[in-house]
This record gives sequence, C-alpha cells and structure tokens, in this order.
Amino acid sequence: MKKHFFALFFFLITLISSAQKSELAVTAIADSLKENANSIVRFDQTDISILSQRSLNTKNHRVVTVLNEKGFDATQAYEYYDKSTSVKNIEAIVYDAFGKEIKRIKRKDFKDQSVVGGSTLFSDSRIIYLDYTAISYPFTVEFTSEVQTSSTAFLPNWMPLRGFNTSIEKSVLNLIYPSDLGFKKKEFQFSGFNIKKGLDTNTQLSYVATNILAQKKEDYSPSYKDLFPKVMMGLERFHLEGVDGKATNWIDFGKWYSEKILAGTTDLSEETKTKIKAVVGDEKDPVKKAKLVYDFVQKKSRYVSIQVGIGGWKPMLATDVDRLGYGDCKALTNYTKALLQVVDVPSYNTVLYGDSYKTNIESDFVSMQGNHMILSIPNGNHYMWLECTSQDDPFGYQGTFTDDRDVLIIKPEGGEIVRTKLYEDRGNTQQDKGTYTIDENGHFSGAVSIISEGSQYTSKARIENLQPTEKESHYKEYWDNINNLKLGKIAFTNNKEDIRFTEDIQLNAINYATISANKMIFTVDAFNQSSANVKRIRNRKSPFQIQRGYLDSDEIEINLPTGFTIEFLPANFELKGKFGEYKTEIIKKENNKLTYKRSIMVNKGKYSNKEYDEYRLFMEQVSRNDNAKIILTKN
Repeated sequence: MKKHFFALFFFLITLISSAQKSELAVTAIADSLKENANSIVRFDQTDISILSQRSLNTKNHRVVTVLNEKGFDATQAYEYYDKSTSVKNIEAIVYDAFGKEIKRIKRKDFKDQSVVGGSTLFSDSRIIYLDYTAISYPFTVEFTSEVQTSSTAFLPNWMPLRGFNTSIEKSVLNLIYPSDLGFKKKEFQFSGFNIKKGLDTNTQLSYVATNILAQKKEDYSPSYKDLFPKVMMGLERFHLEGVDGKATNWIDFGKWYSEKILAGTTDLSEETKTKIKAVVGDEKDPVKKAKLVYDFVQKKSRYVSIQVGIGGWKPMLATDVDRLGYGDCKALTNYTKALLQVVDVPSYNTVLYGDSYKTNIESDFVSMQGNHMILSIPNGNHYMWLECTSQDDPFGYQGTFTDDRDVLIIKPEGGEIVRTKLYEDRGNTQQDKGTYTIDENGHFSGAVSIISEGSQYTSKARIENLQPTEKESHYKEYWDNINNLKLGKIAFTNNKEDIRFTEDIQLNAINYATISANKMIFTVDAFNQSSANVKRIRNRKSPFQIQRGYLDSDEIEINLPTGFTIEFLPANFELKGKFGEYKTEIIKKENNKLTYKRSIMVNKGKYSNKEYDEYRLFMEQVSRNDNAKIILTKN
C-alpha cells in the first residue's frame, strides 16, 4: 500500500512539474503580448524584507521569454555586490521554446568581475551576471537571486516595465518593513496600466501588475522612466557606509551626508597643499582661483567610470586620488573640492542624475537618489558647476549631461535642491559662414566656417579628438547631401574661454550639379540641410519631447559658372509656428554671385501625441525648402 502511495505521489509530482514547464512554452503566451515585443516577462516577483535599520534582504524570481537577440537584456540576470552587500544565492535555468529545460546554471557558472576593469581601488565593487549565448530563439530564462545588505539608504524602485519592446504577463512586489523606520513611497504613471495594490499597512506593501503590452519606442519619445509605472521607496531612518542616518527633509539629509559620509575625506599632504598654492599664486579672485585648480585636476587625473551608489557613496580619500591620479565621479569631485579648500574657495559636492536625457532629483521625496556627482561653487546669487570627470570640458561648462535639472547640493548646514544651468534655445547656436563655387561642368568647391556655442558646443567639440578616418566619416555623414565629397584642409579652434568651437573646412565634389542638355540644376543649401528626419507614426501613443531648442543661422556666398544665366531661383520662404521659425532668402549680386541666408529656430518643449503630426509637417516644410533647386541655362 505504501509503495503504491509513493509511486502515485511521485507520478503526480512529475505531472505537476511537467505541467509547470509546459506553461513556459511560447505557444502559451497571448498573441497581444507578443506584438511589438522582443521579450515577454512571464513572471517577475520581488520580495523585499527590511529586517531592521541595518538589514535589507531582496529576493528576485524572474521568468523571461526572449524572442530575439534584442530581448536578452530584459532577463536582468545579474546582481551587484560589495563589502556591505552579499549575494546569498544566484542561479538560472534556460528552457527552449517548448518549455523544456536545456541548461541549469549555478553560481560558479555566472561571470563575476569588478565593475571597473583593472582598478584595484574598486575591487570590492563587483557584478555577477549571466553570460549566455543563445543556440536558437525563442528561449526562456528563469532567474532567481537573493541579496543581503546592511545598506538601507537605497531602496530599489519597483518598475514592472523597465524598457520598450517588453511585455508583462505578471509582475509582483511584496515588501515588509518595521513600523518605526519611517517608510514612505511615491507612485508614478499608474494611469492606463493594469496595476492593483494589495496590502498597504504600516508594515507591509504589495502591488500586482498584469498583462501590460509591449510599448514601441517612438521618435522624440520621453524616457521609459517618465512613461511607465514606477514606485519610489525610502526610509527616514536608514544605514549607509557603516553609519546610521535619519532625515525627514533635505536640510537634515545634507547635514548627515556632510558630517557622516564626507567628513575626513578631503585631507591632503603638505606637499600637495604647497603645490596647489604655487599654482594659484597671488590670484585673489575666487573664480579665477577655481579655474586654475580645475585646470590642474584636468591635467593630473583621469576618470574611472563607476556610478554613484555602486561602490558606495563615500568618496575615496583625496590623498589616494592625488597619489594615483584617477578616480570615479565622487572621488574626482571630492579631490577638486579638497584642493579648492586649500586656496580658500568654498565648494560643495552635488548629487544628480547625469544623462543627456534630463532627469530631476525628486525634490518632494527625501531619499538617496542620483547616479552622478559634480561640484558646485557659489558665485554671487548663483552657482558655477564643475564636471570633474572631464579632461576636456571648459571651466564652468555643463554641456548636455548635467544641464537644466534639479540637483542636490550637499552643504555642511544642510542639503539644497537647485536647478543647474539652462542653455536657452537662442543660445544653442550654430553659425555657418562660407562660400562655394559651381564651375561650368557642375563641379563644386567651397569653404565654410561653422561656429557652435551653448549645448551645440557639446556635440561639436568631440570632433577635435577623432582620428583622421573618423573625422572623414563624420563629415561625409554630416554632408550626405553632397555626392562625391572630398575633404580638403580641416582646422579647429576650441575657444574654451568663451565656450565656442569653430570648424574651418575646405571641400569639393565633382558633379554636384546635374547637367541635362543646356540646363544645370543644383541644390542651393549645400552646407546645412535639415537632418531632422521626422518619421510618420500612425496612431502615435506617447507624447513627444524636444529636449533642447537651438538656433542655426547661415550666410553663404555662391559663385555661379560663367556662360550661364539664371532661369529659376527659389522664392524667399518664411515659416512660423509653436515649434519654431524658419526663414530663407536669396539675394542676387553682381558678377554672377548670390547670397543665400537661412535661419531656423526650434523651441524646446513637451508636446502631446496629437501635436506630433503638426511638428512633422513643420520639419517636412523645412526639409523640402532646404532641398530647393536653382536652374541655370547655358548661354
């Protein structure tokens, strides 16, 4: 009887196991979830247990079907760890398209490496990740992990949908926490998504998200972080870097961070102090002193990429940066601050989200936020901002990585939320001044000077450091409207004082103009045709965003070939609307010369999905007019 019972028991277990695996078959996925998807999250459960102010346990169980090579990132089969965080368990199982197990991957088979290659200083900061090469698609990865940490300052955000082209069958968050730690949360973008809150007590919280369809990334779309549902979480009483903390407002948070985390990190040797005093000399002006120090740091040190929050929030000692000549953003910022202290220039560590896509510190949610650190220097009633990781940036120039966003300045007297520099649309300029000649065979030769300022300086200044072949590729792509392009002399002037980058370029091309019978036809605008290829998107879902506006203005002298007369000149053109202004003008001069003037102003802004077509039509008119032709007739 016993034998029969156990046989039946194991038979049932086998059946259940088999059934569970068959549920992972791709055929079991609803067709609606496959549409626009590179991957489908079949199941994703995060269990967070805050056991005390100094103990946080996170368990993840994630099952993802990868449909193609673009979908593997959605498995998110990795964990970070360091001296305060340990990975208790990590493993993965890979299934084929039918739900049959094809590989079981234990911890020893995961890749385990430093987050910064070759840097002994960051050897404690490591990542362990699944390195799997697909045999065929689709396949499914079941990933489980457990992580234990003493740091409770950084609670992970819950984002069931963490990117475009991924759909969700089911995603669950379960959280338990002591009632005396001041737990708080903030919900974002729940509207339009199937999310239900389960528990919400003074010790527990849970959410379930089901059947979220894959979202296509649409041109000019905001970041997925600003479109998809998210829950931010934090504690008023927390632990970080071996220190307990308590903060209910940014002032308290800044005091704690300054006193407990940053204290004791800015000491320097007497030798270095003497050296930096010699660099500054008799200079009395604080800004000029800071400029000399910044130049010293740029020449002496190099940047090692590691995000704030990974590898801790406490900067490495200024003496170590001074000795080794490298560091991450926290280290280089803190080192610059230490040098400025020696010459009596106050400055403050500043935490922010660094990215070309502008993201704010959430000012009404006091918690550990940000992924980058810069330095702020008070200057009258505003601040100057130093990007201490760059060996090339001009002093006080922010560029597109840190501009126009809310940041947290850490002062001894407390934290302060401040907006970084906004580069106004009309200040983001590109000015083209040049000349070109069309000869009687339709060949083109010309020279142009391109001056870029404001946020346009960011994209242009990098060209200076390209290899010759890379420069050639860049300009051939930039002037893809000129067939048979040959580049002549190229010269750059990088004026870091006025933050202005100038490109002086000579170029020529055979057969720029088309000759047919006694007619010659060519495009007037050779140097700065609009590159904004705004695609038609039917039934656009997301709003659209122009992150930064700009102003381009061109003045080009055109020498026409001898022996030809003008049969047709494009009419002057003007366009005005909510998205900007565009204007062209062609002026006839003596001796077969023309002057072509063009200006385009595009306004930054956030617009609804319904306005996208209007913007597309605006840019289409610009593009069409940029492509306007002159017709000449042979005498």
